[in-house]
Amino acid sequence: MALDGQALSAIRKRAMHYETRFCPHCATALVPIVMAEDGGDKERLRCPACGWTHWNNPTPVLAAIVELDGKVLLARNAAWPPKMFALITGFMEAGESPQEGIAREVKEETNLDVLSCRIVGAYEFLRMNQVIIAYHVVARGEVKLSPELVDWRLYDLHELKCWPAGTGYALADWLRTRGHEPVFFTAEENEERRRGLGLPKD
Repeated sequence: MALDGQALSAIRKRAMHYETRFCPHCATALVPIVMAEDGGDKERLRCPACGWTHWNNPTPVLAAIVELDGKVLLARNAAWPPKMFALITGFMEAGESPQEGIAREVKEETNLDVLSCRIVGAYEFLRMNQVIIAYHVVARGEVKLSPELVDWRLYDLHELKCWPAGTGYALADWLRTRGHEPVFFTAEENEERRRGLGLPKD
């Protein structure tokens, strides 16, 4: 999804809430400082005392389209509104591959064992300064949710609706590979499912 400069600027300003504010080496408050880099002069948050730079690189996040008994499992995080269900997601641990990481996350969050794992694609999630690496996994076992999750549902492919954000676009791309043209929530439906979430709109 292409965004114009004004939209990108607005998203980045909202993401400032998640940025580092102090130097991790000397605890000095970071300030915007322009310095020469490989691509030319660049303003970044830097430490005026020791010179440390906050690069603010996007964080990779793993996501799983979990297929169980021919259906897709979506889950609801404990912090989400009652109507909001989405993919299983999580962060990689040091020393593991993305495939190992997503298998671990699926096991930790749902108790399911991953039998196969195939990449779907990589997707921007600018609001959280993340890059979503999405996989389709086939799993088996009995669902037992971690404390992070409070509910789960299984959907036939024709029942799925996609949402206008990174993991929603991943689900849409995967549905196309299965011969299903994805249907997205309308703006009104998406606002309703997110009601009470307390985050900026996608």
